[in-house]
Amino acid sequence: MLRRVDGIVMSGKYGPAMLDPGHTCFRELPVRMIDVELTVTDSRPVPAPPAGIAAVSRAVVSVAADLVTNVQRAVVGPANVRTARDNAFDAMLADRARNQARADLSREVAALVAARPARSRKIAKTPHIVRG
Repeated sequence: MLRRVDGIVMSGKYGPAMLDPGHTCFRELPVRMIDVELTVTDSRPVPAPPAGIAAVSRAVVSVAADLVTNVQRAVVGPANVRTARDNAFDAMLADRARNQARADLSREVAALVAARPARSRKIAKTPHIVRG
């Protein structure tokens, strides 16, 4: 792959503070065109295919998943197939309903506590022990 890189080459590397005392500013050098060739290779080794029981079990799971999907599509129709989005929306609605029920119960308990009349504690008199 060939790529052209062009730009202005500046004489200084840092800032004006790094210039020699005789210099007053950066000077622009002529634009240079540079051809760059980049070679990209995949450095990851290709994994060996699983052998034996692992390959068979993966194939069985894949076929079973396809079968379940096709049966669902045939039973409920292609427009009514459940998706991850549908599941997430139902979970969100269930969370809202639980939170609402929890808030309602908290309000009811608070109302019961507030409506209960204050009980006056009867303080028992301590009997005096008379020694004779």
